Amino acid sequence: MHHSQINSDIRNLITEGTVIPAHPLALTAARQLDKTHQRALTRYYIDAGSGGLAVGVHTTQFAIRDVGLYRPVLEFAAETAASWTKRPLAMVAGLAGPTRQAVTEARTARDIGYHAGLLSLAAMKSASEDEIIAHCTTVAAEIPLVGFYLQPAVGGVILSARFWQRFASIDNVIAIKIAPFNRYRTLDVLRGVAAAGALDRVALYTGNDDHILLDLMLPFDLRDNGVTTRTYFKGGLLGHWSVWTASAIKQFERCKAARHKDSVPADLLALDARVTDCNSAFFDVANNFHGCIAGCHEVLRRQGLMQGLWCLDPDEGLSPGQKEEIDRVYRAHADLSDDAFVAANRDKWLA
Repeated sequence: MHHSQINSDIRNLITEGTVIPAHPLALTAARQLDKTHQRALTRYYIDAGSGGLAVGVHTTQFAIRDVGLYRPVLEFAAETAASWTKRPLAMVAGLAGPTRQAVTEARTARDIGYHAGLLSLAAMKSASEDEIIAHCTTVAAEIPLVGFYLQPAVGGVILSARFWQRFASIDNVIAIKIAPFNRYRTLDVLRGVAAAGALDRVALYTGNDDHILLDLMLPFDLRDNGVTTRTYFKGGLLGHWSVWTASAIKQFERCKAARHKDSVPADLLALDARVTDCNSAFFDVANNFHGCIAGCHEVLRRQGLMQGLWCLDPDEGLSPGQKEEIDRVYRAHADLSDDAFVAANRDKWLA
């Protein structure tokens, strides 16, 4: 499947930039798929105004592959979305593992009707950049790719600007989720895409949960041989946006409106720090992100969108002190939550 085959409304949505939450996995106490709450989550993201869904990604738990849930979870999200709304939604499937596995997952996602694959490179830690490019090229022959620069703390591989230039030169790459949580490595990706002459084709999406709003509103000037190229992040594909999503979408629209202006309101600039503070609790920065998935589950549990915090790995849960940190940001930043929106619609989503 080539990107030219994507429905034009979907392709334009990705290119122009949108909000794509990383979809969590709702489980019962027996660690089985909780279809009622899984369906409710999908409906929640759609009604909040998301432009797409990322399913089978880190926030969905990579371990779904080990328990036979990869295809069922992707199918369930696609079926729920199709039955809940007729507006365009960019459906992005997480792809992982060595080349054979990633190709198989790409074919599965394509056959279900997903538009693109978000390619994790965590399984390629011992590979050279040449080998990783060959891997990406092979997977891109199956489905349009969204690159994924995942931070090393949760399995990411450190890659050079030259790598990102070569990656962006792959014809079937349509976007890159830039999530190294590192300014220097973020700029490496931007420089690489610019050097490939691919800024018009490859949409830049932030996954930097520590810097979301500034990524979304500020210009980036890239210099090469005395020539300046100005570019912007187009949208976000974030685990952080799996919670308080309705509020996140309002923030995204404010950031988008602030682009290309001579000045940005100080209050909007300052909001970046508040959002980052919330994320520090949800993503468990104090414990090197160990509780990042459970932290998002805890917010959704409080809202009644999940029954509990259960992960497929019984050892994965909130870190010591993380619940208290979430309590703190709830008190400090209550106006950033979307609790009222969820409470008003939850029964409908759970029906």
